[in-house]
Amino acid sequence: MLRRLYHDQPESFAFTPDNQTWAEAQMKKFPEGRQASAIIPLLWRAQEQEGWLSRPAIEHVAAMLDLAYMRALEVASFYFMFQLQPVGSVAHIQVCGTLSCMICGAEDLIGVCQEKIADKPHTLSADGKFSWEEVECLGSCANAPMAQIGKDYYEDLTAARLGEIIDELAAGQVPVPGPQNGRFAAEPLKGLTSLKGYDSGKTKYNASAQLATDIGDTVKRIDGTEVPFLAPWVKTDQPAKPKVKKAAAPKPAAGKPADGTGVTKQQAVAKSKAKPTGKSNPNPDLEKEPETLSAPRDGGADDLKKISGVGPKLEGVLNDMGFWHFDQIAKWTSEEIAWVDSRLKFKGRIERDDWVSQAATLAKSV
Repeated sequence: MLRRLYHDQPESFAFTPDNQTWAEAQMKKFPEGRQASAIIPLLWRAQEQEGWLSRPAIEHVAAMLDLAYMRALEVASFYFMFQLQPVGSVAHIQVCGTLSCMICGAEDLIGVCQEKIADKPHTLSADGKFSWEEVECLGSCANAPMAQIGKDYYEDLTAARLGEIIDELAAGQVPVPGPQNGRFAAEPLKGLTSLKGYDSGKTKYNASAQLATDIGDTVKRIDGTEVPFLAPWVKTDQPAKPKVKKAAAPKPAAGKPADGTGVTKQQAVAKSKAKPTGKSNPNPDLEKEPETLSAPRDGGADDLKKISGVGPKLEGVLNDMGFWHFDQIAKWTSEEIAWVDSRLKFKGRIERDDWVSQAATLAKSV
């Protein structure tokens, strides 16, 4: 679908003071020089403020983020969630027209929109209150046919019910979203076949519909003055609990046991600085340090990256440990493997990739 800027553009755009504060806060979420990462939330806030994205709005956001205008236009024209033409002042209705909804009556819903709003999509109704479009799958196939109106899903729709919803919205009401045929959520139409012990009567509506009714006006556009909606279990009227500083445990004197085990402070420090052993062999007594070299032999180091599982970084680690040649690795015993494995960041790969056998084969070709 070709997406172009609307032919009739306003002369300018500016965020409201509250939205400007919000936008600047979003930019601060990103490192210095990376503010362009905030482009989608800023474009979305501009659309929420005006209802659609005008060219001045796109360019205003681009200037805030120090972006070329074309870069911001590319984002706005790529994502279908951005409306590039005016939408209804009350609601923009998005009817799902993909397979599940289509075979369940989406064409009838589109017919209602054509009759009550406008013949063509992306066209304002005569009173300017509504607009509509057909969209791809909105992911509510079990409740087909459905439409998104404002921020909510209206599911299990019929043509008659969608007409009533439009009339209610025009009268200033906000119909309860969710299933419109009496279903609680997305359970089978003939009733539950499993999880029959679940009591849906605990709440009047499913979680999404309940949240929408608690908010009260989900077709209202965000203007920056809204109070963030908190979940019912979040209490705002309770004072914050004072932080209690825990008393530090007394430090043992040098040479004296740190606890009942008889371990001294110096022994505990030495133990904490010791190199950890591998998980596959937690007993250090089963480890044995292999023969290492301080530098490669005269012929030069072997290319250890030829061993499957050894990359440039691991090759450097092995070199630092004193392993430069295939024949060194080919001679490792199980105790020596445990010693090397305990000093690698990713443990277990020596045996998993069978470095010893690979190295033995490669050593013969050197």
